[in-house]
Amino acid sequence: MRRAATTEPGRLRFLGAVLALLVVAFGAVTAFEVADRASYADDVVGRSQPLSADAADIYRSLADADATAASGFLAGPQESAQIRERYTDDVTTASRLLVKAAASTDASGDSARELATLSEHLPRYTGLVERARAANRQGLPLGGAYLRYANQTMAQELLPAAERLYAAETERLHEDDDAARVWPFLSLALGLLALAALVWAQRRSYERTNRVFNRGLLGATAACLVGLLWLLAGHGLARAGLDDARAHGQDSLQVLNEARISSLKARASENLTVVARGAVLTEDGKRDKYEADYAASVSALTAALGSATRLADDEEGRGPLTEAATRAGEWRERHAQAREKDDAGDFDGAMQRIIGPADSTGRSFDQVDAALGRALAHEQDEFTRAAEGGRDALTGLPLGAAVLGVLGAACAVTGVNRRLSEYR
Repeated sequence: MRRAATTEPGRLRFLGAVLALLVVAFGAVTAFEVADRASYADDVVGRSQPLSADAADIYRSLADADATAASGFLAGPQESAQIRERYTDDVTTASRLLVKAAASTDASGDSARELATLSEHLPRYTGLVERARAANRQGLPLGGAYLRYANQTMAQELLPAAERLYAAETERLHEDDDAARVWPFLSLALGLLALAALVWAQRRSYERTNRVFNRGLLGATAACLVGLLWLLAGHGLARAGLDDARAHGQDSLQVLNEARISSLKARASENLTVVARGAVLTEDGKRDKYEADYAASVSALTAALGSATRLADDEEGRGPLTEAATRAGEWRERHAQAREKDDAGDFDGAMQRIIGPADSTGRSFDQVDAALGRALAHEQDEFTRAAEGGRDALTGLPLGAAVLGVLGAACAVTGVNRRLSEYR
């Protein structure tokens, strides 16, 4: 090699090999890095975000089942078919989503442990609810105790596990989203290096031969330039799409899920306040525990609604949130009226304010939940559209980079061989 480097043909062969290697390396590394980013972007759209949404739905179904069971208990021995159907639908939905999540989750991860906890305790919870119903139909006061035990299972085992599952899946969503955004710095560096080497080689050829263009080297330069520009544009558009999905969908979805969770906690606590009739106190023994939990959940709901309204970027997203805030205010007023009647000994009047068909806190809760559901559906569409746009911006780039790398290397070798032929 040292002897070959002392002659111009030897130097040209060495130069051709280096140029071909740089261009091929640029194409190969670009294909690998972009395929990696595209895989993470695809996970954001097709796995991480749907799993996060399913985890939130699991929590919602469980919490709504708990609130509905308490409402049915308050209705007396003959609960309505509508309440019974709603409770059954919630339990069925939670069970179906647990199976779906288990099929898409790593068996050794944190999510798998939470799914195992949920699968273990859900049958226990439903068994306690059925015992409470059976006792309630017979007019036995033991039914209230069973319902409180069921609520304890829900509050201490099921809901914390569902909340941890949601947090784990949301964290994985953030990790996939961050990984999809990372700039392919190695590809960019190799592309710039290959371009610089090709420009230097053409300048060297010009200085030695006075030929302005070498078609082969010019073709290799064009291939590298197209690959580099495609890489910058494609990844830039992908980042822009993912940024839009996070700002106008992902963040809003997280806050809206928190709002919905808070509303469900508030409704369950409100029902249990009447079921327990002051039998369960806070740790300091001064207040009714369920009433304190209701107040804390309503405060969290109000704060989450305010944050979601600030994040909403269009009228279609703000409209349901405005309605939810209005209905939440009505809920607080009706709850205060129900507490006044209960404290005054008017139990039937309090029941009408809590589970009555009109002007009740149950009606307000349903309206809040429906408004939040519409807001979540809108933000989910916003997220999916933006994230899919970001993912699609990388479509074809890995294959295109590989093809351009091979084509550029072939052009570089052809251009150098054209100069070598002049020495034969």
